[in-house]
Amino acid sequence: MNLVDLSFLTGVFVTLFVIIDPPGIVPIFLSLTSTMTAKQRSRAAAVAVGVAVLIIGVFALFGRFILDYMHISLPALQFSGGLLLLIIALQLLAGKEGEMAASEDVNVALVPLGTPLLGGPGAIVAMMLFVEDASGQGPRIAALVIAMALLTLAMYLTMRFADLVARVLGQGGVTLVTRISGVLLAAISTQMVFDAVRSFLVDWGMIPG
Repeated sequence: MNLVDLSFLTGVFVTLFVIIDPPGIVPIFLSLTSTMTAKQRSRAAAVAVGVAVLIIGVFALFGRFILDYMHISLPALQFSGGLLLLIIALQLLAGKEGEMAASEDVNVALVPLGTPLLGGPGAIVAMMLFVEDASGQGPRIAALVIAMALLTLAMYLTMRFADLVARVLGQGGVTLVTRISGVLLAAISTQMVFDAVRSFLVDWGMIPG
């Protein structure tokens, strides 16, 4: 008997990696931490990853109970998350990312880095669905744990060494990539809202599933 379901592990890791997109966070991270020292930036990266993993982990274990208790559906969570990401995308496009940064690095690490950028609705919903697919099977549960460990490492390393990216791109390059990220984030958030609305319409019987 296999201790780890490798195909399930691959599916979980690839899906969550695409949703979280650690490389895509780099320009946003650089913008939000532009006034920090290297030590503060490293700490912000660690805190942001810790917050994201905590949020995803809590919803993986208790997500269904939390949503059912509060009478919140998955599409509603996805819709609200899409709106939050759209607000952030508009700020990035308008060059107002500095307004999202607070005076203390830990605040930036918590919001918007830890959530909703890293530990956002997309990752939360995907993880909840994977937990249901695991169905209590040992090899799949092990795969989930390993996939989250690998994602944690990927998220931290991409932000920890963001300075290297900054030196390569220069200030103008970072600004350009930030604007491009804003466009992509706006598209992702719009798709999340669209998918949520479609789920609502299917549930209400207004369109076929």
